Amino acid sequence: MFLARASANIGTRARVLNQTRSSLRCFSTRYDHDLFNPSDEHRILRSQVRDFAENEVEPQAKEFNRNEKFNIDLYRKVGELGLLGLTVDPEYGGAGADAVSSCIVHEELSAVDPAFCLSYLAHSLLFTNNLNFNGNQEQKERFLPDACSGKRIGGMCMSEPAYGTDVLGMQTTAVKNNKGGYTLNGQKMWITNGCVDDDTLGDMFLVYARTATEDTPASRSISLFLVEKGMDGFSLGTRIKDKCGMRASATAELVFEDVHVPAENLVGEEGGAVLCMMRNLEIERVALGAMSCGIARRSVEMMNAYANERKAFSQPLVNFGQIQRYIANSYAEFMAGRTYLYNVAANMELEHAGNRLETDAVKLFCTEMGKNVADNAIQVLGGNGYIGDYVVERLWRDSKLLEIGGGTLESHQKNMVRDQIKILPHHSI
Repeated sequence: MFLARASANIGTRARVLNQTRSSLRCFSTRYDHDLFNPSDEHRILRSQVRDFAENEVEPQAKEFNRNEKFNIDLYRKVGELGLLGLTVDPEYGGAGADAVSSCIVHEELSAVDPAFCLSYLAHSLLFTNNLNFNGNQEQKERFLPDACSGKRIGGMCMSEPAYGTDVLGMQTTAVKNNKGGYTLNGQKMWITNGCVDDDTLGDMFLVYARTATEDTPASRSISLFLVEKGMDGFSLGTRIKDKCGMRASATAELVFEDVHVPAENLVGEEGGAVLCMMRNLEIERVALGAMSCGIARRSVEMMNAYANERKAFSQPLVNFGQIQRYIANSYAEFMAGRTYLYNVAANMELEHAGNRLETDAVKLFCTEMGKNVADNAIQVLGGNGYIGDYVVERLWRDSKLLEIGGGTLESHQKNMVRDQIKILPHHSI
């Protein structure tokens, strides 16, 4: 009897997963103007990434998350598709795409494996996009072709053990030395792609460090540097494991002990990195919102498929009002967040800052929404939602980080109120 029930459960699970795959296009709009695919190029991009996500990313997600391993081979396949330099200028090997394209890729990858998508974000936005818009021609020629192809993997170092939201209080320093460069000292924490396994550093990083005395205004105190694996004094402190979620994305503490950074590795002007930081945070927050939409979309698909397949009291779960409430509310919240996300992305120019209010608001709304919808999915699936075979428990665990990384919910609320006080007296909503 137990084996018969187990076989029935396996069959149900397979049918539910197959139904979600066949319904992956159920949320495409049918309006004259498709906000989510505003051009033929965007529509083709979504189709290609979705096919890749289904056929290449989905099959490996459970294993690599369970084993807390980053799939470097899959990462290189993403490079072959031309996605690692999505927003990078074509002359450096990129696609020159816009913020909507970035949202499409992050939504599609996150719908099957948010952890892998997080590592993709750290490379494609925190490193390559950042350098593309803030570096000089020589730096871009030196680093971006290998970043776009997938030959090397990059990341960005901002947070420190004692400084997260209070980022301008960072204590990592870069002091000019008699070698014509800078000496870098400090620690950076929670660095995605900081390592590729337990012992091996990532290849290249954009590192924020303090280059001015404490009496200098914070807005002129921070500089940005290119640091590479192999520089003397640059080491992997520890790989951070046993995380709640995002387990297939490698996270590390990085240590800088008297690291000599050549002057040509200074990105932009000395003391001018705060603008670089804020501009790149805007697209990062939009992409994190897109990841949350991917989680929510997959969760809604799972709820619908399971509720139609599973029976209780001799009828499908979908016939019960309590289940209908979870599914209907989740769909409405998902579509509200997704619509807001793509509207904001459509109005962004990646080379310019000044979108903090809307990008903070998108991330605030979408990340809470994504977690709530994943929670609803677990409730609809009951006991099956609590185990790894049905995906939603992993989506739920992964969703929590998106309320913390790239800016906490509390930091968004603070920023948004400050910006509204400045803006609303002069502009109507």
